[in-house]
Amino acid sequence: MNQSQLKTLPLSPGVYFHKDKNGEIIYIGKAAILRNRVKQYFQNTHNIDAKTRALVTEIADTDWVQTESEIDALFLEAEMVKRYMPRYNILLRDDKSLIFVRIDMNNQWPYVSFTRNPADDGADYFGPYYNSFAIKKALRYLRKIFPYYTKIPRLNSLNDRLDLDAHLGLSPVDMTSDEYKINLRRLISYIKGNRKTLIADLERDMKKVANLRDFEMAAVIRNKIHNLRELQQRIMFGDKEFLDISKDKALADLKDLLSLDKIPARIEGYDISHMSGTNVVASMVVFTNGVSDRRQYRKFKTRIDHNDDFYNMNEIITRRLSQKNLKSWGKPDLVLVDGGKGQLDAALRARDNCGQNDIPFIGLAKREEQIVVKSGNKFKLINLSKSSHIIKLLQRIRDESHRFAVSYHTTLRRVNQTSSSLDKISGIGQKTRSKLIRKFGSMRGLKNASESEITAIIGPAKTRLLLIYLKAL
Repeated sequence: MNQSQLKTLPLSPGVYFHKDKNGEIIYIGKAAILRNRVKQYFQNTHNIDAKTRALVTEIADTDWVQTESEIDALFLEAEMVKRYMPRYNILLRDDKSLIFVRIDMNNQWPYVSFTRNPADDGADYFGPYYNSFAIKKALRYLRKIFPYYTKIPRLNSLNDRLDLDAHLGLSPVDMTSDEYKINLRRLISYIKGNRKTLIADLERDMKKVANLRDFEMAAVIRNKIHNLRELQQRIMFGDKEFLDISKDKALADLKDLLSLDKIPARIEGYDISHMSGTNVVASMVVFTNGVSDRRQYRKFKTRIDHNDDFYNMNEIITRRLSQKNLKSWGKPDLVLVDGGKGQLDAALRARDNCGQNDIPFIGLAKREEQIVVKSGNKFKLINLSKSSHIIKLLQRIRDESHRFAVSYHTTLRRVNQTSSSLDKISGIGQKTRSKLIRKFGSMRGLKNASESEITAIIGPAKTRLLLIYLKAL
């Protein structure tokens, strides 16, 4: 880029896309101030490392997308890197895998942790986020406002001494389980990007307790509000992005390619997973404004185990487009089926039988990454460059639907294998098996559990029976 081009970059947060002479995206980054960050690549290049110098020599053009804050830039960068897989992001980054924030609100005392491998365990996962340092830094700031546990708390005795985190105000003190969960829901609300709503709620609470002359509590809430506003100046994160979707080139090009009435703000992706027709499951992933929206994901277990993916796809789409689910989940602007003509045809027959002919469906054939569409009674294959914006977006959705389906299938198979093994033990009934599976997850988890842990779940008599069986394995 020349100096005149650099001057056109805005002084705002956003994500930038370095491209080579062929127009291929070779690096994606985020910036608090776009102009300043991009200019750094072209100043004092003799002081930068060899890999970055190699990147700079290949940069022929730079595009960018402005965001409302660094929070949005942080998440958007992660999503775009997963979509385009630029080769220099792999060469120049130490963080090679994404990170999720995990909170299990089903526990009596939930705790906040990080993981790189989300599981289908009923917990809430927020992310993925590319910069683990920034996410952990953000959570440390938020913990001062919304105290939370970082591991399972010891709450067995009233005589237990407070730990250092509690003394520093980072762990909850004198809270009931319900009060603690209200506090955590506010933390989650912030993570989801509901900052303005959250501050308004806190201001309302502050006025309420002040009217009750509880000035000490009013001061606590006032400090929370003050600290929240200060956080706007720090590097934060959220699982929403506020990008104007008309600026997403992949979505705009997809609209034109398929002659859609509008840019597809909600795209749903579907895949089937099973092993020889057993434990047949399906995934529904949702991309909102071109970005994965994990809160909208759904998973299905087929009513009959059937080694026929066309049959299975037809059942899943029929269930998805039921009036009940359309009312609860809304209507997709576009549906992507993982597969070619056969899978797409099965999905289209289900769509038409549900009377939802206006919803556009396409397939993505794996071998050549061809887009499959149906026009009239004929199927048509659309061939695009594998580096095109459209193909990168569709691959991202397809791969995410595949990952989610396989994850659910693996979980189901493991649970069924554990349940089958426990069926052999005389005196261990269905309710007891369910308790053990819910607590320990698998035979491996059960074998590694202590006698006292098992006893706490099923009592001493059944524990003795179980231990005899486990020792014999």
